[in-house]
Amino acid sequence: MEEPQLNNSSPPWWEDSPWLGDICPTSLGGTTFLIIAYSAMLAVGLVGNTCLVLVITRQKEMRNVTNIFIANLSCSDILICLVCLPVTIIYTLMDRWILGEALCKVTPFIQCMSVTVSIFSMVLIALERHQLIIHPTGWKPVVGHSYLAVAVTWMVACFISLPFLSFNILTNTPFHNLSAPSNPFSDHYICIEQWPSNSQRLAYTTSLLIFQYCLPLVLILLCYLRIFLRLSRRKDMVERARDTRQKKTKGSKRINAMLASIVAVFALCWLPLNVFNTVFDWNHEAIPVCQHDAIFSACHLTAMASTCVNPIIYGFLNNNFKKELKALLYRCRCWGAPENYESFPLSTVSTGVTKGSILSNGSVSMNA
Repeated sequence: MEEPQLNNSSPPWWEDSPWLGDICPTSLGGTTFLIIAYSAMLAVGLVGNTCLVLVITRQKEMRNVTNIFIANLSCSDILICLVCLPVTIIYTLMDRWILGEALCKVTPFIQCMSVTVSIFSMVLIALERHQLIIHPTGWKPVVGHSYLAVAVTWMVACFISLPFLSFNILTNTPFHNLSAPSNPFSDHYICIEQWPSNSQRLAYTTSLLIFQYCLPLVLILLCYLRIFLRLSRRKDMVERARDTRQKKTKGSKRINAMLASIVAVFALCWLPLNVFNTVFDWNHEAIPVCQHDAIFSACHLTAMASTCVNPIIYGFLNNNFKKELKALLYRCRCWGAPENYESFPLSTVSTGVTKGSILSNGSVSMNA
């Protein structure tokens, strides 16, 4: 395999990285655990997200603005399951890159793109709910708007991820300086970033942290905080209309809990990896040499868990999803008789007696 030519305009950032300068013992038990964990996440994430997309696309009543955004979120998770998780399993098993230069560039590009689409989808869901509940008589997005928003998120995510296609390379250069009597890794290749300068790499990774994680989460939290405060102020009005609106109010609370759980899970799952990347980018000496792989694997495993948690949240918090899934399995002759279920508008805010009434239960998206 011919080694790619490196840009010699500035020294590679790994020259002063201690984690590539020593040979550390590998743990068979740790490797086995990672392979089993990644394989389990791949199976659960792929099956769960595929079922969710099928339920939304096959049931006409569920094809509304918020559910389209949720399906988009699941599609990005499916992409991670199909591309990133298998590659990680192989990389962990082989302890070197054997998949060629093309996948060395494409895999991080797809992972960055998928994560960006996921967080953008959550932002769109939060913004739509904010508009419908805070301004119930104002402008409301329609299905056509949601498809346009989905297309824009994928295009923007592709643009943000382009540097990985340009600066990820396949090389064995870091292993040439290993301090060992005999170097068994001289023919080993790794997939690594090679930027024109270290300052450009730091600028890009810091921008990713801010615009792909911090700012979107702040925006989402602000939207849900305003929604919570608005619904709290309306509580007494809902109580006065309990007899006619109790069912929808209960459904709205479950929907809010479901979507808030998705945001919380995403934030907690991706926080460790973002912290690790930030520390590594700005002060990689702070990470113990022989614990680098173990710490990274734990953080990455936590991040990848988000791909299989979302379908579980929907399954526990959404009765109609479970009923529709049973009906889908019944059509495949894998389950019992299908169940009938009621639905109410998922992406609309039901109002009181008149359109201008301030009484609103804030029912949005997924049938509860």
